[in-house]
Amino acid sequence: MERIYVIPLRKAKEVPRTIRAPKAVKIVREFLMKHMKTDTVKIDESINEKIWERGIQKIPPKIKVRAVKDEDGVVEAILEE
Repeated sequence: MERIYVIPLRKAKEVPRTIRAPKAVKIVREFLMKHMKTDTVKIDESINEKIWERGIQKIPPKIKVRAVKDEDGVVEAILEE
């Protein structure tokens, strides 16, 4: 199963500036766990680089992700653009 999601990261801006990027990565993981109904999510390096592109404080407001679920229930997330 393959889907494309636009994940909003605005909730990560409600936390202190020094932990915004790590919080955004957690939000991406939790979003995919909820919507793809699985417990195992592998986030690609490109997503991590996009979130950390402008540093720990200035994260993007949203990110477009392609999620692919295999037979074992493992979801692999790749940056879509």
